[in-house]
Amino acid sequence: MKIIDLLTEEKLTLSFEVFPPKTESAFDSVKHATEEIAKLKPAFMSVTYGAGGGTSKYTLDIAKNILKAYGVPTLAHLTCVSSTKQTVKERIIDIKNSGIENVMALRGDIPKGLENADRDNWDYQHAIDLIRELKEYSPDLCVGGACYPEIHPESVNQKEDIKYLKEKVDAGCDFLTTQMFFDNNLLYNFLYKIREAGITVPVMPGIMPITNANQVERAIKLSGSFMPQRFKSLVDKFGTNPDAMKQAGIIYATDQIIDLFANGIKNVHVYSMNKPDVAEKILSNLSSILN
Repeated sequence: MKIIDLLTEEKLTLSFEVFPPKTESAFDSVKHATEEIAKLKPAFMSVTYGAGGGTSKYTLDIAKNILKAYGVPTLAHLTCVSSTKQTVKERIIDIKNSGIENVMALRGDIPKGLENADRDNWDYQHAIDLIRELKEYSPDLCVGGACYPEIHPESVNQKEDIKYLKEKVDAGCDFLTTQMFFDNNLLYNFLYKIREAGITVPVMPGIMPITNANQVERAIKLSGSFMPQRFKSLVDKFGTNPDAMKQAGIIYATDQIIDLFANGIKNVHVYSMNKPDVAEKILSNLSSILN
């Protein structure tokens, strides 16, 4: 099933993101974790590509298993940075041969050791190049893209950020998923601005349950997310108590999701960090709301 078809239905949905293992020795444990999340029957599951494409070879294996064994629609991430057109075409063929209809098109992180490389001769400079290629080479695929409710770390300002986002959508992006955020007002403001700019495709908010204090620094580093005082107070109070922090983080994320649903958002994507218990608890908290 194509993600865009899910997003245009009227019912409220929750989906989860998982990531593949970094090493072959961790494959079985990661596979088991993703299977436990799949058993919860979310609307769909996305499978990331790994920093710098380092875990790309496992992405398709995890995605195929979720789809074939549990019937959960899957969204396979695909990055293009430092890749050749031939490599990308081969990956697209593999995705389609696996029965997967949905691709999240991303530039991806610059691989280690290539941070200062001359990129002028690379086949892909930005995610928009990959989106165009996907739509030209395989127009039947449902293609998603990423967006930042605050600002992309490499953008000069939000106005420029939205300009490039519009170009990405015009290139063929069917829907967008946001980077994590912890203040819903940032999303509502962002949605107003992009609609004013003529971006009308569905936008799925991405919610990250922070279940331990160590995740806070990483979340800020990854997305530059603004941390509201309410959230900072939560971490200050419960950060040194693992069980309390986990419970508080799940409740905070659930509260964000409820507020989004109450304000007209129909589809929310949760960055599960491969934690079935966290995914199950959030779904349990929303059981009557989602039914």
